[in-house]
Amino acid sequence: MNAETVTETIFAMGHRNVKATHKSTFEITKEDSLSSNGDCVIAVSADSAPADLNTEFKRALCRKGSVLAILLEVGGVVEVVNALGSPHLILSHPSEMVITKSSYISDRTLAVQADKAARELSRKLVEKLRNPRQEVKITLVVRVC
Repeated sequence: MNAETVTETIFAMGHRNVKATHKSTFEITKEDSLSSNGDCVIAVSADSAPADLNTEFKRALCRKGSVLAILLEVGGVVEVVNALGSPHLILSHPSEMVITKSSYISDRTLAVQADKAARELSRKLVEKLRNPRQEVKITLVVRVC
């Protein structure tokens, strides 16, 4: 059986208020600000959100059996989070992208059943995400068997 792979790359920035302590999700936003209450946001000023993703990528992510690898690259530190796509994904939010460990889906949800939430990301990565001048490269690789 051949596997189809589709990739999207998103660029964002770190922020001094990144806490990365949420137990079930992490979020990337196009907004440029982050309050000190935000415990799931790991990057701001993203150049894409679910509504901006290309049609081919969305179609692949919404196929039954799709698997998503999320590569977070920050100042030489790389972390991979694995999650699942779903035929129920909406992928229409204009500014917020959420990856969740649960099966909950809203228009902000990019992927479900993730193997890591914000609090499980390496603290070395999180420390770099706290630098507001730090660029964050997020590579999304969806694979459908």
